[in-house]
Amino acid sequence: MRTVKVYEEAWPLHTPFVISRGSRSEACVVVVEIEEDGIKGAGECTPYPRYGESLASVMAQIMTIVPELEKGMTREALQQALPAGAARNAVDCALWSLEAHRQNHTISESLGVALPETIVTAQTVVIGEPSQMAASARALYESGARLLKVKLDDHLISERMVAIRSAVPDATLIVDANESWRSEGLAARCQLLADLGVAMLEQPLPSAEDAALENFIHPLPICADESCHTRESLAGLKGRYEMVNIKLDKTGGLTEALALAKQARAEGFALMLGCMLCTSRAISAALPLTEQVSFADLDGPTWLAVDVSPALNFTTGTLHL
Repeated sequence: MRTVKVYEEAWPLHTPFVISRGSRSEACVVVVEIEEDGIKGAGECTPYPRYGESLASVMAQIMTIVPELEKGMTREALQQALPAGAARNAVDCALWSLEAHRQNHTISESLGVALPETIVTAQTVVIGEPSQMAASARALYESGARLLKVKLDDHLISERMVAIRSAVPDATLIVDANESWRSEGLAARCQLLADLGVAMLEQPLPSAEDAALENFIHPLPICADESCHTRESLAGLKGRYEMVNIKLDKTGGLTEALALAKQARAEGFALMLGCMLCTSRAISAALPLTEQVSFADLDGPTWLAVDVSPALNFTTGTLHL
């Protein structure tokens, strides 16, 4: 007989996290623990209002399947029982964790994935005044970060980007607009980013406006984030995006994330691996995907004032395994 626990946690951030949708000062997560025969597995998700999720809605979704989980629900059955999203992610990762612990392995080991000793992760530069963002980028670079993810909204784009590039001439920069731009002026903005040596632009337009990217000639790769959730998203991304950002909270867990990665690569998309504001518990579940991706953006736990224990070992810009 299994026992299932579902609970919320709030993890204060050391610095406000500011993107085009607003500012956050804590990471609010839902944790699922499944125990069977004295062995415990845990999974974590971050409900995201952009996708109509809240702590309450995600908790309620999970509670609908607790009786089936306690009776031994499999990961395969879970895919049908809940839609893709944060709730399914927490349960799916808890089941993966339980299976791995039963074998005395990590999830990566149970999948036969050999992880490197270190993984380069993007460090995020949040929205602020141009001088403030440039100073933040310089401080991160001087602390060891070589890959910086710059958050932008619809204002001061050239001022912010020129200041940042001047501050960190040798850093690899990727830019995330979080759906805040419009198709008017997009070509000029893409050219500006390319001229500044930006390696990739993530989700410039609202997902409902992806048609504007059809036959849109652009001088740097564009990555789908809010427009890509599961394998079903891929058909609508062809000819519009070169890369997809895989996040377990969007795919509804590692099971669908692995399938999405395989199909996306087969269809010619490059991969990015992302995360929400979360603890090391959530990042651990995503690690099996790191070997397949062009960019890993796994800095969620580095924003926390205190991480879960046991925590992964991060230094600025690097995850040490």
